[in-house]
Amino acid sequence: MQALNILALTLLLGVTLTVSPFAQPVQAQPWRPVRGSILFGISGMAFLEQQEDSTSFLIVHDNKGVGEGRLAIITVIGEQAPEYLPINWSNQPLPVDLEALTAVPGQSPPTFMALTSSGTVYHFRLNGNHQNVSVLNVFNLPNLPEGTNLEGFALQQIEDKLLAVWAHRGNQEEPGVLYWGVLDLKTNEITPQGSAPLTVPFPGSNVRHISDLKVDSAGIVYITSASDNGNNGPFRSAVYVAGGLSLQDNRIVFRQNQALIPIYRLNYHKVEAIELLPGKAGGIILGTDDENMGSSVWGFDGMF
Repeated sequence: MQALNILALTLLLGVTLTVSPFAQPVQAQPWRPVRGSILFGISGMAFLEQQEDSTSFLIVHDNKGVGEGRLAIITVIGEQAPEYLPINWSNQPLPVDLEALTAVPGQSPPTFMALTSSGTVYHFRLNGNHQNVSVLNVFNLPNLPEGTNLEGFALQQIEDKLLAVWAHRGNQEEPGVLYWGVLDLKTNEITPQGSAPLTVPFPGSNVRHISDLKVDSAGIVYITSASDNGNNGPFRSAVYVAGGLSLQDNRIVFRQNQALIPIYRLNYHKVEAIELLPGKAGGIILGTDDENMGSSVWGFDGMF
């Protein structure tokens, strides 16, 4: 089984490296504005549900003040602008600076985990009416170096292991850092299994090497990168395959992509959220935190 996983990973990475120079430009799919103003930036997103003519996602905002939103649901219906439904964070104290969001695999009803930039993880579920949340557990990521600023967190089931992946964003002077480990949901403990520095070739200035990440069911790690030139931009972003994670000798190992090629280059937007939607109507879905310009989503054309 492990040999098959390694072979599949090798093939997937090879295909990605082969086709990515011919990937669609961003102009092929228009951005859809979600909300204006700095309080509505999307810093993380997770698939919620799909119906015949609509798809819904849970999103987090990186707000810090009392009375500012933390969670919302956006629903895309056909060619319409996304519907926006704010969700009340009823538990106190409020989280500060939520930067990533992931669904917890295999949970019914579904639960989610949201991460702050300082490494606090909130495990929660939506109440039946989707108007507020119930926090199930709160815990901290392990062994974070001083000065860590996190912007990515994802969970994925790899054989019998619940894989957790998180990332320090890095900046112009230092690389981003990808971390991974195994999460025990019963104890909320993550056993670290490794880390790797990562530097992207684009954007080239004021860069956050990792602004979000997701891991697919084959262990392929997708990341977004973004330039941040202040609240008024200009912004630029890109999407990459960073490498792949697999189980070898009962341990999670990372095969890093040493020749990073942008799958997409994205002008005028600061992408801080990525989600992978499988199936015929699926694709790579992106969300932005464009500061004073608000937020937008991308990747929905042709879905319905």
